[in-house]
Amino acid sequence: MFSHIRIVLVNTSHPGNIGAVARAMKNMCLQSLYLVDPKVFPSSEATARASGADDILAQARVCETLEDALLGCSMIFGASARLRTIPWPQLSPRECAALVVEESAKAPVALVIGREHSGLTNEELERCNYLVHIPSNPEFSSLNIGAAVQVLAYEILLASLTQQPAPVTLPSELATADELELLYTHMQQALTDIEFLDPANPRQLMRRLRRLFNRAHLDKIELNILRGILTAAQRVVSQQTKVKVQPSKIGEIGTTKGASDEHDMDFGSRS
Repeated sequence: MFSHIRIVLVNTSHPGNIGAVARAMKNMCLQSLYLVDPKVFPSSEATARASGADDILAQARVCETLEDALLGCSMIFGASARLRTIPWPQLSPRECAALVVEESAKAPVALVIGREHSGLTNEELERCNYLVHIPSNPEFSSLNIGAAVQVLAYEILLASLTQQPAPVTLPSELATADELELLYTHMQQALTDIEFLDPANPRQLMRRLRRLFNRAHLDKIELNILRGILTAAQRVVSQQTKVKVQPSKIGEIGTTKGASDEHDMDFGSRS
């Protein structure tokens, strides 16, 4: 179970914080550390702050993008020290831990921790199923990422000791993060093709659709059904476009040598 739980650090500035996270992870039996575009790694400062959790650092995976770090994950939790104005499903650390323990028995899951000073961007948050908010002093709410991981990792260990993993009852495996991204890309193109989405003025449509489908926890069969529907809609639009173009082509072929230019133009306008 613990091998299916990833701690993902995004664009960490200070290598000492990476070491502190590794120490917190080993304290609570977590093993899988993913680093997305860290400023400095490996680092002697990270090793010193790890205080013996060198094995966590040695096996840490460095990724160029968050998408790479989330490959294969069926559920993603984004950690934030502050509440967001963007509406997104939010959990307490204890609620998050219960879901992590349950879902990691079936497939890999990820806890994503943002940058020290700015946290996660809205675009990164959109990849998450849930936002995890750690309550703290409202007058001094900034948490070091090592401390944040310690809180979340402790709750996960506690949940694992008190909660039996639920049996797998889903008819199919959950869709992974990378499969969902392909769905969203396909959906955006299909909605543009049927003129439901205006690329020049998309507003919040794709963000709301992401929130809807992230909340639904699609399995692989459901995802394939949705992509099949999108493909069918695109095919119909493509066929309708060909039908609209066809009369003008017929007019060009059927125009006799003696037809006037004016007649040709009238015929073309009626089509």
